[in-house]
Amino acid sequence: MVEIGYAVDPVYRRRGYARAALLALLQRASNEPQVRTVRVTISPDNLASSQLAAQYGFIEVGQQWDDEDGLEVVYEVAANEPSSSWDTTSRPE
Repeated sequence: MVEIGYAVDPVYRRRGYARAALLALLQRASNEPQVRTVRVTISPDNLASSQLAAQYGFIEVGQQWDDEDGLEVVYEVAANEPSSSWDTTSRPE
């Protein structure tokens, strides 16, 4: 299992950077035979990131407390079965 994360400066949000970062990290994980699961943790208040994760097949598997970020929702997806949603040609920027 690998946990991925990214941050986008507020000035540059809603321009496709989070999608591009997530896609690149997912594609990298799918090319690593030892990685079977990809995990992301997202603040319950971050609806945009939760929706983005769902578009790439992530499902909610629980919650956790992070000392720095507080409550986080945990999402996972299988790394060895990239879905068609990982196709860069099917997503608008």
